[in-house]
Amino acid sequence: MAIRVALFDDNTSRLEGLKMLIDGTDNMHCVAAYPDCRDVVRHVAEAKPDVVLMDIDMPHVDGIDGVKLLRKQYKDLHILMQTVFEDNEKIFEAILAGANGYLLKQTAPAQLLVAIEEVMEGGAPMTPAVAKKVLAYCADKQSARTPLEFHLSSRELQVLRLLVDGYSYKLIAEQCNISIGTVNSHVSHIYEKLQVKSAASAVSVALREGLV
Repeated sequence: MAIRVALFDDNTSRLEGLKMLIDGTDNMHCVAAYPDCRDVVRHVAEAKPDVVLMDIDMPHVDGIDGVKLLRKQYKDLHILMQTVFEDNEKIFEAILAGANGYLLKQTAPAQLLVAIEEVMEGGAPMTPAVAKKVLAYCADKQSARTPLEFHLSSRELQVLRLLVDGYSYKLIAEQCNISIGTVNSHVSHIYEKLQVKSAASAVSVALREGLV
């Protein structure tokens, strides 16, 4: 079954390009495209996408506020953020709001398609340049903090380390010799203990608090 993708971007030509790219891919289909997030919850309810690809910088209601609105209604929706900015604070604000991944708009089309597939498998894709900034930002924050105690089990820590390394749920199951259902259960417990809503947020907290 094709992955259903909804687009949010105020650049009309970019929207058209993304629609052509996604619709031209065998296992994907663009179900809707919008210029901002003013009615994001209603739009998602109507379009029923598997993945939302969202620009961070839009008029009226931007991508970060859009993620916050969606996460109130859709806990498991896959959300990928895109931006031309490599702004540390915006990256973390988007991730902690509940985004599953963060890509620069300069990302090559083939890599974007891989990221959509990866997030569907439970991964937390990030453009390498963004990932480097996340690591550096977390290192700076951690130097001024005392790590918090989250009471993660040894298995939960193992799963969290694999998430940090970019493993999908399928690969984690294979690495740990457990079922994908068991991986989902561990990840749910990790989310609850870290008080986050997505794999990307869990990775950010893990790095920031020195858990891995």
